[in-house]
Amino acid sequence: MGMTMTQKILAAHTGLEEVSAGQLIEVNLDLVLGNDVTAPVAIKEMEKLDTKKVFDKDKIALVPDHFTPNKDIKSAENCKCMREFAMDHDITNYFEIGEMGIEHALLPEKGLVVAGDVVIGADSHTCTYGALGAFSTGVGSTDMAAGMATGQAWFKVPSALRFNLTGKPSKWVSGKDIILHIIGMIGVDGARYQSMEFVGDGIENLTMDDRFTIANMAIEAGAKNGIFPVDKLTIKYMNEHSVKPYTIYRADEDASYDETYDIDLSKIKPTVAFPHLPENTHTIDNIEDIKIDQVVIGSCTNGRLDDLRIAAKVMEGRSVAKGMRVIVFPATQKIYLQALEEGLLSIFIKAGAVVSTPTCGPCLGGHMGVLAAGERAVSTTNRNFVGRMGHVESEVYLASPAVAAASAVTGKISSPKELGL
Repeated sequence: MGMTMTQKILAAHTGLEEVSAGQLIEVNLDLVLGNDVTAPVAIKEMEKLDTKKVFDKDKIALVPDHFTPNKDIKSAENCKCMREFAMDHDITNYFEIGEMGIEHALLPEKGLVVAGDVVIGADSHTCTYGALGAFSTGVGSTDMAAGMATGQAWFKVPSALRFNLTGKPSKWVSGKDIILHIIGMIGVDGARYQSMEFVGDGIENLTMDDRFTIANMAIEAGAKNGIFPVDKLTIKYMNEHSVKPYTIYRADEDASYDETYDIDLSKIKPTVAFPHLPENTHTIDNIEDIKIDQVVIGSCTNGRLDDLRIAAKVMEGRSVAKGMRVIVFPATQKIYLQALEEGLLSIFIKAGAVVSTPTCGPCLGGHMGVLAAGERAVSTTNRNFVGRMGHVESEVYLASPAVAAASAVTGKISSPKELGL
């Protein structure tokens, strides 16, 4: 029996000719990631091990992005713990304030992940790097500690779902709408511990930022990972960002999939996930007036340059609705600077939005945009669980940058078409 793309990568990193779904394997790692919430826990666990040194100082990445700039004493202590660990072990890829960004945008930008890699991160959205043809998945802090010490991790080989993408997305439809459509179709547990493998000629109509967004939210369908084939656009991106050698793996023609879904991208409409699950999706044309209090544009899902360009195109020459709070946070310092140089930040500020330094804060209700009881937000982030962005009686509606920007202008969930765009 042939292997899927994910299974081929895992086999290569295990030293086996082949692996099969359900098999337990020990895999050699190319990168281990932690942030200011999860790394301190892993560091304390690693201190309990006999091995006091990291397996490779060049293959660990530490990014303080969740509660930074430090929002309180506890977050400052967490960052201090991670900073001191990075200095003590001479960690090459430690990114301090001023050079850091939201981890899942920063690592590809820095060229730390390429096709064929195996990456674990103590953050569930580590699956983002599947956009580059890598196997990447989130783990707990204890597994991160073991990974930092040994360079290895245990996995059960996942079975796979195949998503055959055809056609071209319509105007104002992006990767966020596509993945929300898919999650709405299969549910938040529809890919539980499976690999979501995206194939089809429709992929050529998706930008790299679209692919990052789709892979990022594979975990919201319960997937172990999401992964895209490597094409000319992937190679172009890697050549522009990395000097690491990469390996291209392709699924065998006789690879086994638990299910195949055919998705015509041209038929997907702007999609919004209502509270309190990403699977609770509604297309924009079926949404009646829902007034909102806040809009958040950014995160590891939709804080990249394409996302900011789309939002700026919608907001240019317009003002946010009276009483509306709009927060824009570019995902990395480089993206922030590019957006500044292109005049995108000027558009946001003139419209009445605020622009933040890169941080995960608003996404998880940590700081900068926490919601009060009864408030509603449209957000380009990835989760809308109860209390995700603040009070348990607040509501989060997940949407694309285009819909979020239009909603900021109208004060209710809206499509750019409602603004004549």
